[in-house]
Amino acid sequence: MRLPQYSAAAVRRAVRRRTGGPGTSAAALALALATLTGCGGTEAPAPAVGDGATPTAAADVVEPLAAAPSPRLPVTVHSADGTDVTVTSADRIIPLTGSLSEIVFTLGFGKQVVARDITATFEQAERLPVVTRAHDVSAESVLALRPTVVLADTTTGPAEAVAQIRDAGIALVVVEPAKELADVGRRTGTVAAALGVPSAGDELEARTESRIAAVRKGIPPRPEGGGPRVAFLYLRGSASVYLLGGRESGASSLLEAAGAVDAGKASGLTKDFTAITAEALAKAAPDAILVMSKGLDSVGGVDGLVRIPGVAETPAGMDRRIVSVDDGVLLNYGPRTDRVLAELVEQLYPDGGGKK
Repeated sequence: MRLPQYSAAAVRRAVRRRTGGPGTSAAALALALATLTGCGGTEAPAPAVGDGATPTAAADVVEPLAAAPSPRLPVTVHSADGTDVTVTSADRIIPLTGSLSEIVFTLGFGKQVVARDITATFEQAERLPVVTRAHDVSAESVLALRPTVVLADTTTGPAEAVAQIRDAGIALVVVEPAKELADVGRRTGTVAAALGVPSAGDELEARTESRIAAVRKGIPPRPEGGGPRVAFLYLRGSASVYLLGGRESGASSLLEAAGAVDAGKASGLTKDFTAITAEALAKAAPDAILVMSKGLDSVGGVDGLVRIPGVAETPAGMDRRIVSVDDGVLLNYGPRTDRVLAELVEQLYPDGGGKK
């Protein structure tokens, strides 16, 4: 059976738009389905601890570097969309994705950020005005705030809004998205260079790598034959979007760092995402299932997840072994990735090691 494939960019953009409100019109929902941007509602009760719930964690905050940034500007950097951009001021910054906001705040520029994308969900950013409308960037809202520099990535859209911001004379830097742990330093360095603080970028990169390494040291040894097989499922129940991640989903690097096997990748899914079918899940045969917390809520928690065809028949479904991580950090590959990895390890190995 040939399974439909979905582009990584489309699904990552859906991830970026994950916090949309429940008041979507029927027409908008149809469009969301067509472009894989349906957002799950959050009315469903959260699962109980030990049944797919995220463990009790620290407050959703970022931890800025100790030293206040002192930008050396102007600076000219190469934007991922092929243009060279000169940044003359970092006084009014607008990052257009949650992951970029996380880097900017952690570099110490929180006071200079004047707006946020809807996916910047951490505490320090929550009171900023949102410059997205129906999940897309509103060029008018961005320009009204008179930014001196705007940071986007290649999933930011629509393209017309991005072009309108640049055409208005704003320094707009496009950054390549992060897809794996190896991208963390590169992305941090790119943002730091654009803001005129490359040394702060080096410091943050070193701090992040050190913390990730510390988590990895505590990962239990893999049992003979490899660690647990984990399938990454992207779920948006209200839009009937149920996808199984493959090699290019963005989750493989995290799973492998946690000592697990990406079940979708191991089953031969060489691209990004494919529609969930009983056949695909049977081939993947996951021991555990990784989901985003809002995606899990959108299908009615673990009880709803195991009702998706094929899930209950997998080892993960039979054991109800579900790993849930907050949408706002799971695939960011940024300064808080060590926390994500620690959560994965804690939930995969609650008894200290081996398969559950």
